[in-house]
Amino acid sequence: MDFSFTKKEERFRLELRNWLEENLPTSWPKEEEAYISFLKNWQRTLAEGGWAGITWPEKYGGRNATLMQEIIYHQEMVRADAPPSINYVGIHMVGPTLMQIGTEEQKERFIKKLLTGEEIWCQGYSEPNAGSDLSAIKTSALKDGDRWLINGQKVWTSYGHIADRCFLLARTSQVPGKKHKGITVFLLDMNQPGVEVRPIVQLDGRQEFNEVYLTDAVCSDADIVGEVDKGWQVMISLMLHERAGIGAEVFTLEKQFNNLVAMTKEYKVDGKSLIEDANIRQKMADLYARSRGAILNYYRNLTNTLKNGQPGPESSIDKLLVSELTKEMLEFAVSIQGPHGILWKEDAPINSRWQEKYLYSYGTTIGGGTSEIQRNTIGERVLGLPKDLRA
Repeated sequence: MDFSFTKKEERFRLELRNWLEENLPTSWPKEEEAYISFLKNWQRTLAEGGWAGITWPEKYGGRNATLMQEIIYHQEMVRADAPPSINYVGIHMVGPTLMQIGTEEQKERFIKKLLTGEEIWCQGYSEPNAGSDLSAIKTSALKDGDRWLINGQKVWTSYGHIADRCFLLARTSQVPGKKHKGITVFLLDMNQPGVEVRPIVQLDGRQEFNEVYLTDAVCSDADIVGEVDKGWQVMISLMLHERAGIGAEVFTLEKQFNNLVAMTKEYKVDGKSLIEDANIRQKMADLYARSRGAILNYYRNLTNTLKNGQPGPESSIDKLLVSELTKEMLEFAVSIQGPHGILWKEDAPINSRWQEKYLYSYGTTIGGGTSEIQRNTIGERVLGLPKDLRA
C-alpha cells in the first residue's frame, strides 16, 4: 500500500502550512465570552484566506478540494494545533446540503454568512426520548396562515447557546406505521421569543451542549428545506456530507499519543521520568500499536471511499476505534500523574488540559452516534450479522 502523496497534493500542503505560519493565532483567551469571539474571528480569517469550506465549489467561496486535499487539511490543522471550527455544523453539513437541495433564495441568504462565521449554526435533532432514533421525534410544526408554529424540545444541541440558526427537524404530519414520513426540515431563527436555550454544564465545566425549548417558535415556508413531510430525504443527504469527514479525528489521536510520550519524559516522580517505569512503557507500547492500527484502518477505509465515491458503513469502525481509544489514552495519562491527576487548572503542576480532555472524551463516545450504535452498524452492515430483536 502506498501512503505517499502526489506532488500536487504536497504543493497544497505547503501552501496551507505557509498560510498557517503567517496567520495562526499565538495565544487563546480562556474566558468563555472572549473565547467565542476569538473563534468567530478565526472563522472569518479562514474564510478570507480561502481555507474555510475548502471542499465547496469555488463559486461559493471554496476551493473545490479533493478528498485527499481535505485529509491533508485535517493533518496540517492538527499538526499546527489550530483552533477548532466554531461553525462545524454550518460548514460541513448545512452549507453543502443547501447547495444540493436548497432554493436559490436560501443559498443567497445563508451560505456566505455561515462560511465567514457571521451566522453560527446548530442542529435540532435529538430529543429527550428520541436520541438515536430520529424518526421518533415529537417536536411539531403546525401551519398557521402564512407561518409555521413549532413546539417541542431538543437536547444535546452543540453551540446552541451562541447559534443564530438551527437546522431543525419537526413533525408536520402523522403517517401511521411510517415514522420516517411526515418530518420536515426548517431553518429556524434562534433569536426569537419562542426559543429558550438552557446550557448543559459538562464534567469539564464547559457549556457546549444545550437543551432547546420551542414554544410557538415561528418559521415561514421560505425556511423549509426540500418539501413538506419529506425531510427524511434531506436528512439522508446531510448525513452523507457529515460522514464524509468522519475519521479525520484519527490524526488528533496520533498527535495525542505523541504528546503523551513527551509528558512521560518531562514529568518526574522521585527524580525519575515516568517513561523509565517499565509498566508505563508497556502500556504505552500497547496504546501505540492500537492507535497505529486505527490510522491504518482509516487509510484502508479512505481507499474504499476513493474507489466508491462515498464512505461506506466501515466509517463506523473508525468512529468506534478513535473515540474509545481516545478515552482510554486520556484516562491513562491522568492516572499516571498520581495524586496530581486530580488537580485542576492553576493547581495542577502539569498542563491540566489532560484532565479537561479526559472528562470531555466521554462525550465523544456519544456525539456522532453512540458506541453502541456504531457496534450495531458494524455487526449488521459490515459483518452481515442478524439484526437485534427490537420491540
